[in-house]
Amino acid sequence: MPLAAPPPPITVVIDRHDDAIHTHTALAAHHPPSGRITLHPGPGTTSETGLAHDLLAALGKPPLIPGRFPGGRQPAWEAATAWITALPVTRLTVLRAHRLTARRTMRLLELRALTGTHLTLVCHRPHLPAALHQVLRTVDYSVTADFEAARRHYYGTSITEPPPADEPAGPASRWLTLPALDRLVSYDSPRPCTAPCTPPPIIWRHRPPPVPLTARTAQRVAHRLHAATAHPRLAAAAAAALFTGASLQQLATARPRDYDTAAATLALHDRARYTDGCAAYPVPPWASVFLRAAACFARLVSGEGQELLAAPGDRGHLLRVAETARLRPPQPPAARRKGPVGRVEWDWRERQEAERYEAIPVSRARPSRR
Repeated sequence: MPLAAPPPPITVVIDRHDDAIHTHTALAAHHPPSGRITLHPGPGTTSETGLAHDLLAALGKPPLIPGRFPGGRQPAWEAATAWITALPVTRLTVLRAHRLTARRTMRLLELRALTGTHLTLVCHRPHLPAALHQVLRTVDYSVTADFEAARRHYYGTSITEPPPADEPAGPASRWLTLPALDRLVSYDSPRPCTAPCTPPPIIWRHRPPPVPLTARTAQRVAHRLHAATAHPRLAAAAAAALFTGASLQQLATARPRDYDTAAATLALHDRARYTDGCAAYPVPPWASVFLRAAACFARLVSGEGQELLAAPGDRGHLLRVAETARLRPPQPPAARRKGPVGRVEWDWRERQEAERYEAIPVSRARPSRR
């Protein structure tokens, strides 16, 4: 994923006396909606993965990524890179940089090279430590000990704090019941196209289109999904289910090439026409950040040949993400529940259709032509 232009030089801030004003100012500049992240690495760890987890937490996400991965290695850095690219984050300030190992510093330099983020390293010591100085010899960087200059780097060109985003306060405890999730666990089984396929825009022939989310509901859904998982594919799959009304099996047919950022469309495949065939769905603005993150993550982790969204084997993980975000399809009346109270029944619509089919009298069934 080469950048069109080289990233800006790294800024090293020397906080000679470990003055609290530097730490407080850098933390106050942290505002992801404005593209500013301040990373305060947790004490007592020197692992690269631990630093990636700290970065995901700074992005407002739970650090653990569900699923099995090759070699048992969590793609935490790939997930952080994908989110920073998609949000987008333009400035990353790292406190306590004098404690970074050479390998952790190299990870940050790689992140900067992939995302183009302006990286500021704050050393709370009179001089650069040897390990950091050695790594920085490979890149362009400048050093400042002036507080006002450092503050401009923490905030960027404008140090005026914008008004906070209108986000729900506190944990999202109330369920959002969304009919578009009715078919997420549908029993249809479309497969991805093996030959090149450029689907036409969706024409809803066999099912009604999902009702578009209101601006307020879309904001709440996006806020909850951001906080529910650090896994770009799972977050994007949940978002895509809401504007396509598709099943997990059909969502799994999408490949990175099926997301067209310029046209803002997502192509899903269904050559056997279990539903409405191969078609391109318009991506609403609120969901684009999740699709961008998933596309970036797919390129970093597996390339063009793998799923853009959740795979069929990720069903349990995807449902847990939706439930963590308190998103569910319409639920059956209490008298018709199959599970205990409080458990989400994802297949109620499928059961309803199966029961209606079984209730059709034999005399109405079409006779065999044999």
